[in-house]
Amino acid sequence: MSSTGGRYRGSIKDFPDFDSNQDAETLYKAMKGFGSDKEAILDLITSRSNHQRIQITQAYKSLYGKDLIDDLKYELTGKFERLIVGLMRPLAYFDAKEIKDSLAGAGTDEKCLIEILASRTNQQIHALVAAYKDAYDRDLETDVIQETSGHFNKMLVVLLQGTREEDDVVSEDLVEQDAQELFEAGEQKWGTDEAQFIYILGSRSKQHLHLVFDKYQEISGKTIEESIKEELSGDFQDLMLAVVKCIRSNRLYFATRLFKAMEGMGTADNTLIRIMVSRSEIDMLDIRESFRTKYQKSLYSMIQNDTSGEYKKALLKLCGGDDDAPGEFFPEAAQAAFQNWELSAATARRLELKGTVQPAENFHADNDGKALRKAMKGFGTDEDTIIDIITKRSNDQRQEIVKAFKSHYGRDLMADLKSELSSTLAKVILGLMMTPAQFDAKQLNKAIAGAGTDEKVLIEIFATRTNEEIQAINAAYQEAYNNSLEDSISSDTSGHLKRILTSLALGSRDEAGEDLDKAVEDAKVLASVLEISDSGSDDSSSLETRFMTILCTRSYPHLRRVFQEFIKQTNHDVEHIIKKEMSGNVKDAFVAIVRSVKNKPAFFAERLYKGMKGAGTDERTLTRILVSRSETDLLNIRQEFKTLYEKSLHHCIESETSGDYQKALLALCGGDD
Repeated sequence: MSSTGGRYRGSIKDFPDFDSNQDAETLYKAMKGFGSDKEAILDLITSRSNHQRIQITQAYKSLYGKDLIDDLKYELTGKFERLIVGLMRPLAYFDAKEIKDSLAGAGTDEKCLIEILASRTNQQIHALVAAYKDAYDRDLETDVIQETSGHFNKMLVVLLQGTREEDDVVSEDLVEQDAQELFEAGEQKWGTDEAQFIYILGSRSKQHLHLVFDKYQEISGKTIEESIKEELSGDFQDLMLAVVKCIRSNRLYFATRLFKAMEGMGTADNTLIRIMVSRSEIDMLDIRESFRTKYQKSLYSMIQNDTSGEYKKALLKLCGGDDDAPGEFFPEAAQAAFQNWELSAATARRLELKGTVQPAENFHADNDGKALRKAMKGFGTDEDTIIDIITKRSNDQRQEIVKAFKSHYGRDLMADLKSELSSTLAKVILGLMMTPAQFDAKQLNKAIAGAGTDEKVLIEIFATRTNEEIQAINAAYQEAYNNSLEDSISSDTSGHLKRILTSLALGSRDEAGEDLDKAVEDAKVLASVLEISDSGSDDSSSLETRFMTILCTRSYPHLRRVFQEFIKQTNHDVEHIIKKEMSGNVKDAFVAIVRSVKNKPAFFAERLYKGMKGAGTDERTLTRILVSRSETDLLNIRQEFKTLYEKSLHHCIESETSGDYQKALLALCGGDD
């Protein structure tokens, strides 16, 4: 059982006036005869502590000569059975069963291995190893070695020793030495010395590593997480990131795992069950608190919305309560939101934006023009050659190819490509052949023209482009459509959204740094807007207008400071207030601006994820973002995608698309993380 400052932090406690024989009899009656009383089973088992359940199992055997777990397996089914049976095992044996299942069969469940071995204490690891041996008469280390490989394997074996230092005494000299050795093993080395990462992250105490991470950032200008993402890869990267997250905060690590298990289409029930069972008597109250602070919703409410039946009832009993106060911002979230804006500012100062498409070496426009002509000449089209050339040349190089093609053959390369390629592939290839400004102008025209307006496209482009990019888009739009972009927006949108978009379309956002005094005043304006909204006043200056003045004209560095000052003054996060007080396209526009200011690559990662999740794929969004960001920040977007969704962008594209369209998108994606 876990406590913080002497307080018990589990959600399940010993049941008062406990009688193991009486409980065994109740369970026997609930399973006797035709059908079973699932309500009685879940109510009893989820209201007893683990050591009480073990006593019930022993009493059941004594009274009826039967194995309680076997009877529960027979009477129950599916996820509910897995959850209830999991609760009946001692934690070490539960972990051992989870590990055994993750190693058995075709393929290994690396995520389960990572979660358990990265998060358990030395004592829990020792108990797990002993339980595995007792239950399966096998050596866990030997099985892990057989089923895994490389540096991932080595780190798992280190963690399985359960020998992490536990003393509270920290040597400042050793902190500096370890931080320097990690820096030299990664950032300063050609290739990476993985052994140093394994030794230091696998053996030093949590207290020591907290200080090492701070010192590392001081030396390198990057967080340890950023360096791990750059220097390591695959399952080994995932494991080392999990170790760092658990060192920083076990409770936040599990809160994040739970959220990701339930967000989007479908639920990762094995993860949900494993965490709810294993943490119910350790730190579930802390996990709930971290969940509510980070995601501004309670764990209880998310389980309630994402599960059903007896399975849901049992999970909610393990959760132990609902932390939601409807419509209110959770107070602890203010501090987390402030820290997130601090992190945003620090990251922006050192972030190097990287595209996935680079200028080709030994480039020769004439040779590429000839290869493209040959690929389109005669019967049939060689799409592979076209994809290979176009996706591996920079935009400037593609413009040279267009000129060389015209010079050699007197033909329009764009027209030839359009006539030879299928619809989805053509949109990618033709988009790449345009200049970035021409491509964005075309996307905006499509969003405006025809029946209905695609406001999401307008918002995405205007909320994320720089002044220079927007001015180039204006010129390209005028040239292509013989009309000003501002006039097109004005004629096709209305109200506050029109004012927001026309303001952004000027491309005149301030580009200076932050001004603290001005930020304090701007925050007061936002705070006064909040007061007007709360009081119901009919102030002539509307909520949207007051926000627009600041959000559409101030520089990104300045806005980050404004949003921090806003939290100080109101104890609220600006994004939360926008979502609460506004609606429709106006809300979407302001949220897009805030998220772009906070983390533009993460904004695009979310757009891509939403474009591929669920039934059907939003090919327009997929094409638009991959084409437009391929030379700007697509590598950063890939990294954010992997962090947010625990799967690679490459993998999702591969799963959701097909044929030549897929080949072109994967080439732009530039690799599998």
